[in-house]
Amino acid sequence: MQHQENIDFEHILEDAGIRVTAVRLLVLKAIYTQMNGAFSLHDIVGVLPTVDNSTAFRALSLFAEKSLLHPIDDGSGMQKYCLCRCADHEHCRGHVHITCTMCHQTICMTDVPIPSVPIPDGYEIHESEYVIKGLCPKCSKKAR
Repeated sequence: MQHQENIDFEHILEDAGIRVTAVRLLVLKAIYTQMNGAFSLHDIVGVLPTVDNSTAFRALSLFAEKSLLHPIDDGSGMQKYCLCRCADHEHCRGHVHITCTMCHQTICMTDVPIPSVPIPDGYEIHESEYVIKGLCPKCSKKAR
């Protein structure tokens, strides 16, 4: 988590081509300052009780569309997101994620890029995800 006084949230939205609104600023600030790793719509609404589900969902969807966030399908049945920290959003290959199959917490391994995979001729890849599934340290202790 980062200290929000060092971050120009309006500039982040403007640079991404997103119109600045009060709710979008609230959601973006919550992502930067209160989310650790991957998060869901439920997590955002949990820290922003004045923002309803549909408004928060629209903000998250827009942020993902504009490459501020990476959507993650970790198999939990709940869409998750993580903050895109790539300098070049257009050519970002993404990073590896680890998901706990018991508590469904997903962490971002931002220093571990998705490995390059040979693609068969004729395929055009639009996105990729790399999710490792297992037990987090806390759930691993419970399972013993």
